[in-house]
Parts: sequence; structure tokens; C-alpha cells
Amino acid sequence: MLAAAIGDCVHVAGLHAVLRIARAAGYRTVMLGPAVAPERVVDAIREHDPDVVALSYRLSPQAAANVLRAFERRVREAGLARRRFVFGGTPPVCRLAERIRLFERTFDGSEGPEAVEAYLRGVPLEDRTPSWPQSLPERVAARHPEPIIRHHYGQPSYEETLAGVRVLAESESLDVISLGVDQNTQEHFFHPDQADPQQDGAGGVPVRTPEQFRALYEASRTGNYPLMRSYSGTRDLIRMAEVLHETIHLAWGAIPLTWYSVLDGRSDRSLHETLVEAQEAMRWHAARGIPVEMNESHHWSLRDAHDTVAVVMAYLAARNARAAGVRHYVAQYMFNTPPETSFAMDLAKMLAKVELIESLQGPGFQVFRETRVGLRSHPHDLNEAKGHLAASAFLQMALRPHILHVVAFSEADHAATAPEIVESCRIARGVVRDALGGSPDLTADPRVRARKEELLSEAQVLLDAIASLAPAGVADPLTDPGTLTRAVSIGLVDAPHFLGNPAPEARGEVVTQPVDGKVVPVDPETGQVLSERERVEKVLRRAALVR
Repeated sequence: MLAAAIGDCVHVAGLHAVLRIARAAGYRTVMLGPAVAPERVVDAIREHDPDVVALSYRLSPQAAANVLRAFERRVREAGLARRRFVFGGTPPVCRLAERIRLFERTFDGSEGPEAVEAYLRGVPLEDRTPSWPQSLPERVAARHPEPIIRHHYGQPSYEETLAGVRVLAESESLDVISLGVDQNTQEHFFHPDQADPQQDGAGGVPVRTPEQFRALYEASRTGNYPLMRSYSGTRDLIRMAEVLHETIHLAWGAIPLTWYSVLDGRSDRSLHETLVEAQEAMRWHAARGIPVEMNESHHWSLRDAHDTVAVVMAYLAARNARAAGVRHYVAQYMFNTPPETSFAMDLAKMLAKVELIESLQGPGFQVFRETRVGLRSHPHDLNEAKGHLAASAFLQMALRPHILHVVAFSEADHAATAPEIVESCRIARGVVRDALGGSPDLTADPRVRARKEELLSEAQVLLDAIASLAPAGVADPLTDPGTLTRAVSIGLVDAPHFLGNPAPEARGEVVTQPVDGKVVPVDPETGQVLSERERVEKVLRRAALVR
């Protein structure tokens, strides 16, 4: 391969990258360097007789047209056109070069190194038939060390969503499509007579039949054949899981431990009923080898619960999943929640969750780390939101996630369209590659380490208090529905947003506030920060349970 930056162009970084790929593919290479005159390139072709001539030009398209046409004319006049000529440059210059018949292929930098390698080996990328892994563990292993990328998608129009799924698959920008189905689907799929037609499309795509789920899955059978999953049902959890398993080959199930209940009003199930049904649903997934994600901890943080509660509920969700026989567990870490949380304190909170959750790992229980940007944290200004998306993704990479759950920059303003999702995923992928290229260890920050240890200590105080509520004879209080129900009902596990909730299980008595980037409980009368031990003792005393 003979390579040169032609004309007045001095940009050679791309050419050197191509030459590295060429050498790995078995080529001998000659680099002429920057700003090489067309006649000098022609002389070098005569001298070296290369199989491939690779040229680049990254200046203005207008100037490129003159340089490239002059080069083509000289090559043809010299009788040297019978070899492969390829071109690399900016997209506008590549579009111009494509009109010059001399060039067999152009590369504008969007294709990735695998496309260059495929071309040089004589196997066009578009002609390959790769076998894209169709299970979560296999997909994670195939992408390593990069995380697989997930995004949710669901427009109020079913037809628009169907077309958008194909766009997402063909873009090859993500590995997992999470169908964002509307609330009527989540709650009333099996009870259509109870659905409110005026709420069709509220919160996502209306899907009313198994056949519609199948059609969405079939639309994804192109591009990189992404895995597919869906928002779970807020009632009839197992019946909905059966439909999703049969129609979209459910990549993993998402099951809340305490939510989709009277606590959040998304169903009328009592907390005890919700816990029992969640455990049944986990066992159902486990029996079929379907991975499970517990949508639990971040729901407490979304309701301004203090950090210790978020850490404890992350651990309890994982512990209940393991007890239910789940083999592959997706631990979701929602950063920037609440938005007042600082990056340093956020990372500390997540590291505390990781340490507790992964203490449960063993031969029969594998944990996949899934990170995401916070639901409430994107700015409304779309350009600011792009910056926040990238900054948060960089922070998340400190956890070395297996799954990066991207939330499009547009979500604070409107539900993301397919093109916005593609753009967001590509922003995130760029951040991932930069982070993996060599970045400082954010987990080594002394402030982060100190806060993590503080949270682990406070989490143990709360876990011990919850366990103390169990009646005699309970084998594991931390997976006992009665014990967990009581912990919420007396306010050991509480959130400020429960205030005014008529459900008997919701206390709403805790007061929290952000302090130095962390979310802590405070005394409602004095405003003084409470340690977890002080808060727990107050709750138990109020419940007349101090022994």
C-alpha cells in the first residue's frame, strides 16, 4: 500500500491509522507523508508498483476537486490506473471523490476500523453475514471491553414505532432496544375493557396484541440484530412476561421489588401482594433462564429518599433475585438521581451498591453492571443535554459497566425519535472509546472512598434494623415479604414523596435534603443532619419497637 496526504493537506493521522490496519492485514506499506504534490504521487506509483494507493485530503471540497481531478488526469495519462485507489477525507470531500471514477472506495471516518480491514482483506463489510449474539451473556462477551448499548424507544404512534425500530437496527448504533410501551399496555394489556382510550400512547407505544409485539421484533431483524426487551407489566407480571418471551424473545425481564403498587399508584396492589408477586415473577424468569433486572433502587432516589435507602434497596433487590434462583442478574445504577447529587458523591453511592450487590456473586449468580443517566437530570436545552449525556457517560465508565443504558438528550423535552436515539448512542459510544483509551481512576478519589465506606456502614445499620422486625422462625428476614412490608410501613424505608399518599404502607415522614452533593436525612424540626443510627432509632421508638 502506498499512502499520501495529497495537495496542500498536512493531516496524516487517519492515514497512519489505515497503515496500521494494512500491516496487520499483511500489506507492506510506504508512506509519502503530508502535502504531497500529485506528480510526486504518480512518480511513487511507478517506483513502488503498489497494489493499493490510499490518498487523503481534509481541506475544503472546492480545493479538493481541483487536486483530485488533476491527480486522476496524471494517473490515466501515465497508464497507471489499473490498480486499487481508495480515498479518505471529510464526508463532503468523500462525496466529491465518489464522483471521480478512479476511486474504488471512500472512507469518511464513520465506518470504523473493521470496515477498513474488511475492505483490505477483500471481504466487503456489507457482504459479510456475522452471527450476532442473541443472548445477554453472549452479547456482553462479544462486545468486551466495551459495554453493550441499550436505549428505550416508543412513540405514541404504533406505525411510527414499527418504522423506527428498523431504523435503529439498521443504524447498528445500539445492541438492545427496550420497547417503551404505554401505560395502558403495561396495566391493561389483559383487561382492555378497563383501559382509557383517551390515554392511548401516554408514555410510549400502544401495543394491544401479541401479533403487534411480534411485528416489532421482526422489524429489528436487520442491521446488527439487536436484542429486544420491553417495559414490564404493572400487573399480571407473569402473564405479560409469557407474552414478551414468546413474541420478542425477551432479552431480560425488569421486575420491581416494591413498586408498581400502591406506593407509586401504577397499580392498586398492596405492598405485600407486590412483593409476593415480584418473587413469583423472578422465579418464573429464573426457571426459563431469562436474566432479571430489578427496577428498584433508583425509584427511591427519584422520590428523594436519602442515599442509604438507595444503597440498601439495591442490595435487597439483588438478594431477593438470588433467592429466587436468578442466574444472570442485571444491576441497574441510575446516576444523577436526584439531580442535585454531585459526581463524586454519586460515584461513591454506586460503588457502595456495587460492593454489596457483588458480595452475593457466586457460581450460580452472575451480576451485569448496567449504568444510565438520570431521568430527571437532562437539561431542557438540547445542546446542554448533549454535554450532560457525554459527561455522565464518562462518569459511568468508572464502574466499567457491561451495559450502558443511554437516555437520549431530547428526553427532558420530548420522547426521543429514532434519529435522536442514533445520535445519542453514537455520542455515548465515542465517550466509551475515549474512556477505555486511558482515563484516570475516579474511584481512587479520597472523597469518593470515604463516602463509600460511610454508606456501607450506614447501610448495615438499616439492614440490621430491617432484619430485627422479622418474627421468630423466618429463615431470611431480608427476603421475607412480611418483614419488608413492615420495614416500609413503619418508615424504616421511607421517601419524602410519600407525603400525602393515602396508601397505609406509605409514611412520607422522612425529610431529606442535598448536602455537599449527597442526599441525607435531616431532623424536621432543627434541620440538623441525622446519622442513620439516629434516624433508625427515632423510627423504631415511634413504632414502639425499641427493646
